[in-house]
Amino acid sequence: MSDFYQNGVVTVLHRLGQPNVEQLEQELARYGRVNPIALVLPSLYAELGRPALKAIVETLKTVTYLNEIVISLDRASALEFRLAKQFFSELPQRVRIIWNDGERIQAILKLLVDHNLDIGLQGKGRGCWTAFGYVLARNQSQVIALHDCDITSYNREYLARLCYPIANPNLGYEFCKGYYSRVTDRLHGRVTRLFFTPMIRSLQQLVGPHALLTFLDSFRYPLAGEFAMVRDLAWTNRIPGDWGLEIGVLSEVYRNCALRRICQADIADAYDHKHQELSTHDPDAGLLKMCVDITKSLFRNLASEGVVLSDGVLKTLRATYLQAAQEAISRYENDAAINSLTFDRHQERTAVEVFLKGMKLATEGFLDDPLGVPMISNWSRVTHAVPDIFDRLVDAVEADHTWDPTFEPAVLPS
Repeated sequence: MSDFYQNGVVTVLHRLGQPNVEQLEQELARYGRVNPIALVLPSLYAELGRPALKAIVETLKTVTYLNEIVISLDRASALEFRLAKQFFSELPQRVRIIWNDGERIQAILKLLVDHNLDIGLQGKGRGCWTAFGYVLARNQSQVIALHDCDITSYNREYLARLCYPIANPNLGYEFCKGYYSRVTDRLHGRVTRLFFTPMIRSLQQLVGPHALLTFLDSFRYPLAGEFAMVRDLAWTNRIPGDWGLEIGVLSEVYRNCALRRICQADIADAYDHKHQELSTHDPDAGLLKMCVDITKSLFRNLASEGVVLSDGVLKTLRATYLQAAQEAISRYENDAAINSLTFDRHQERTAVEVFLKGMKLATEGFLDDPLGVPMISNWSRVTHAVPDIFDRLVDAVEADHTWDPTFEPAVLPS
C-alpha cells in the first residue's frame, strides 16, 4: 500500500519507495547471527500436492538467513510422512518435520493429558503450538516466524519483511503481524471486511471504548495468518485450537507485550491464497465455522477483560452489526468502482447473511458456556508440569526424522 498513515495504537511499518528485498536479506543475514530465525510452517499433507506449497519451497531454497525450518504436519499416514520428508529434503536449511499423527508425538500428547494439561484439538492451533515447543526445546533460535502453506502469490519479500522488525535488534519489537492488500480482479478478505471490522466497531458502540477493542481495530488485517515474535512470547502465550487462532494470539500479545513492542508490517503488494467456501448451511466448515470460532474467541477474551456481554447486548449487537456491514458493502462497492474491479453486491450480501448466522450460533454457544473449550496450555506451564518434556519432544522429532520404514516406492500427490 502506498500510504504512510499511522492509525490506531499499533505501529504500522509500510512499503514505501522502491523494492528493497536484497538489502533486507543482507541485513537479516547479519542480524541472524545475533537473533537466529526459525520459520514454522503448519501444513496438512494434502498441501504437498498443491502448487502453492511447491512454489513456497522453491522460494525458500534461495533464503539464506533462516536458522531452521520446522514443518508441523497434520493428517499424514506413515507413508505420507515419509513422502513429506522427501518433499522437504530439497530445502538447504536445517529442516525438521513434526509428524503430529505419529506414535511418538501422540504419546507425548497423551502424557500431557495425563497431567491434566489442555492440548486442544488437532488442527492449526495445536500444530503451531507443538512447533513452538520444539523451537523452544532446541534453544537455537531467538525469533519465530510463521506463515501458512497455501499462499499462491508467495515471494522472498513476504518473509523478509515479516522477520525484519523482530530480528533487527535496533527496532526493539517483540511481535510483528503481517498485513497486505487482498485484491485480484476483485476485493477478497470478506471475513475481515464484512464481518470482523464491522463487528468490532459495533461492539465499541455498545460497550463503549475498551483497550482490547481499540487494539484489535488498530490492525489493518487482524485475521492474517502471518506473524513473527521473539521466543519469549512462545513461552507465555496460550493458543486457541480452532479458527479463533489469530484473534486468540493477538489477545495474548495484548496481555503479555507492551504496545511499543508490537507492530504490523506491510509484507506484499498483493496476496492470494486458497479461498474458503462460505458453507452456508454447515457450521462445521468453511467461512461459517471461521465466523463462529472468531466470534466465540472475541467474546471470551472480552469477558476475561471484565466486559459484560449480556443476552440483551448480544442481541442488539447483531442488529448493530447488520447495519454496519451493509454500510461496509456500499463503501467497498464504491472502492471497487473507482478501481474498475469486479463487484458482486449479491455475493457480498450473502456473505453478510452467513456471518450474521454465525454470530447467532456463536452467541448461543457463548451464553451456554462462557468459558468454552480451554485454550492450549502455554509452554511455561507445560514445562513445570512435565520437567523433561523438551527432551522428550526433541527425541521424538529426531527419532521420526531418522526413521525410514521399507515399503513399495510411492509418488507424491499430484
